[in-house]
Amino acid sequence: MAEERTTLRRQTLTARDSLSAEQRQQKSGAITERILALPEFAGARNVFAYVSFRSEVETISLITHCLHKGMTVSVPLTLPAEHRLLPYAINDLNRDLAPGYCSILEPLKTLPLIDPASIEVVVVPGSVFDVGGGRLGYGGGFYDRFLQGAAPQALRIGLAFDLQVVEAVPLESHDQPLDYLITETRTIHWERKTSCPEKQRS
Repeated sequence: MAEERTTLRRQTLTARDSLSAEQRQQKSGAITERILALPEFAGARNVFAYVSFRSEVETISLITHCLHKGMTVSVPLTLPAEHRLLPYAINDLNRDLAPGYCSILEPLKTLPLIDPASIEVVVVPGSVFDVGGGRLGYGGGFYDRFLQGAAPQALRIGLAFDLQVVEAVPLESHDQPLDYLITETRTIHWERKTSCPEKQRS
């Protein structure tokens, strides 16, 4: 299974990397509109979101919108030795971020540390997603640990381009399921706490 996951991740990221900057910006804009239209997201006061890197779905405009609305927005500081993420609240994208783990923009350690138990929504990145709520990250397990151990109460929303979505991802026991997956053309919702998830599309 490990080889299958690695191959699927590599193929999907190669396809994602092939998107032009203009395509990525256009698709990311459509995804941002969809997540902002979700009542569960629009009504949240405390959001944890990844800062987009390379060819990921862009989140800068989403984070900016949330800050302008007065929401508490935290972003991850990565502790690679501990395989953990720490949520630090930011107020200014230009002032509060600096290159960190793998050159990804991360919050300064002088910023306020947020209690993960207070986070209502986690905006999750990933390499591959499926139509059943499964997700492959980038191999470090950082978000799986954060979702399971630090913020299990939070709504989980994955952002992806359509080309990142497959029928079924080969999952392992530690992989955490999503509540929502949003792409440029669809919003998929699962009832995570039920034994037979009800899937809705829009």
